[in-house]
Amino acid sequence: MRSSCEPPLVQPATTGNLTDCVVETARQEPRRVSVSRKGADGQWRDTTAEEFLAEVTAIAKGLLAAGIAPGDRIGIMGRTSYEWTLFDVAGWFAGAVTVPVYETSSPEQIEWILADSGCVACVVETTENAGRVATVRERLPRLRDVWTLESGAVEELRTAGRDIADAEVERSRTLAGPDDPMTIIYTSGTTGRPKGCLLTHGNFLDLARNADAAIPEVLRRPGAATLLFIPLAHVFARFIQALCLVSRIRMGHTADAKDLLGDLAGFRPTFILAVPRVFQKVYNGAEQRAASGGKVKARIFEQAARTADAWSRSLDTGGPSLPLKLRHRLFDRLVYSKLRALMGGRVEYAVSGGAPMGEHLAHFFRGTGLVVLEGYGLTETAAPLTVTRPSRLRIGTVGPPLPGTDITIAEDGEVLARGVGVFREYLGRPRETEEAFLDGWFRTGDLGSLDEDGNLRITGRKKEIIVTANGKNVVPANLEDRLRAHPLISQAVVVGDGRHFVGCLLTLDEEALPSWGANHGKAGLDLPTARTDADVLAELQRAVDKANASVSRAESIRRFRVLTEDFTVENGYLTPSMKVKRSEVLTDLADEVEALYTS
Repeated sequence: MRSSCEPPLVQPATTGNLTDCVVETARQEPRRVSVSRKGADGQWRDTTAEEFLAEVTAIAKGLLAAGIAPGDRIGIMGRTSYEWTLFDVAGWFAGAVTVPVYETSSPEQIEWILADSGCVACVVETTENAGRVATVRERLPRLRDVWTLESGAVEELRTAGRDIADAEVERSRTLAGPDDPMTIIYTSGTTGRPKGCLLTHGNFLDLARNADAAIPEVLRRPGAATLLFIPLAHVFARFIQALCLVSRIRMGHTADAKDLLGDLAGFRPTFILAVPRVFQKVYNGAEQRAASGGKVKARIFEQAARTADAWSRSLDTGGPSLPLKLRHRLFDRLVYSKLRALMGGRVEYAVSGGAPMGEHLAHFFRGTGLVVLEGYGLTETAAPLTVTRPSRLRIGTVGPPLPGTDITIAEDGEVLARGVGVFREYLGRPRETEEAFLDGWFRTGDLGSLDEDGNLRITGRKKEIIVTANGKNVVPANLEDRLRAHPLISQAVVVGDGRHFVGCLLTLDEEALPSWGANHGKAGLDLPTARTDADVLAELQRAVDKANASVSRAESIRRFRVLTEDFTVENGYLTPSMKVKRSEVLTDLADEVEALYTS
């Protein structure tokens, strides 16, 4: 087995927990800005470290007054917000274990997570969220309290905790050590019931401290700040929140994608985190806006994109030539600087995770002045196992292991991991916990390879390999990632297990249809029309042909079908972390799959 091992730069903690970071920052740098919050007037206002500690302590007192005891589980259900972070940290101060619930969860999902984790209380954002909890509450005998932010939960708990002494909070917050549970995060549930991953204070604390030491260019930059906009119920955002507490990075929150560009401009982060689909939409949007401006603007953007790609690639092969430098300087004024300004003007780095990012996108953004650091990890590993480094960027990989993490590739190609971030157990599932490990290594379920410098490349999911009737092994991700890069395509599911050829189900991006239609003489193009339009189908065929160029003929897509609706969290075909629930798609849309081979 080939391995890549990174010894820790910061030794694992033997005492303390994540709350110490909040207390120490407030004591050592009380005026340091910990959080910036957007007010009702749209202005961003700063919350200092000592103010944040005071607010956390007040909520923790309220939790203690309500009977929360050390080790109790508290659910948090809502969109990404300051209050989400406030209650998360306050829960730890009260000695509790916090359990995130996606605000899009159905009553059945809410019931499962709150019951399986044994939550005694739950904080929800809206009265609508509270209503969903209420529909299953009679089947949750342990659940005593449900607090609703929209109905004044913050003030309610502040008032309730006024008589609780500071010493009682101090006792509660210091009970947990590095090996004690901090949170229970449920897996996305692409197959079967979500499993509760028990993650400790040490998992997040040790991983964050080593990440801080490994990437100082990003995390120790003066004025470092990030705006959280992916769900805090997701382990990726949760790790970044912990990283901000450990590294004393100013953080902000925004929940509404419609406001994202305005919030980026107002908050002015130095780095952001997102899933690849966000970067793809930014690129597609810029391309479509240029196309709608006429042939000249479209041509400028095309040349700018090619120049950005060439510039990035040249950095890995000796540096740009003089002509390339001149072209890059020109397009920086015309295109790149405007893209950076849209994100607040200070962003130099982005961290991408959750799915593979195409090399073209990574080179494009690097060429525009935004270096995308790709990471890889799972809920079971407290998010990142690996991440690319600014000092040794290798686009096309997800980088080397973070310090304190070891990666090895099993004989069948599966990526195995061990280290400071790897979880201890699936809650109440000893058999599945045992099956998740092989001789002390966590079995990720992903396939990958390591290059000569120890960088990891993910090539697919072990359980998602398609074997055609001719015995050819096909990795769907290779084709699906390339198809999703097309502006018209939202999702792609490659099929063909046991069939004589490979097919594909496609969904269209409804947001991209109007601008694409306007640029191709089809004003008002909508989904029902587009899925049978000859020009749209021809464009999709070109995208399929381009994807097929990356694989052998036996692996290539011979036929595709366009579905009547996109995959969403609401219709049950996407997890909250935007992964396709392949098994449910194949089960529910079996007739569409069959039509690929019979019609």
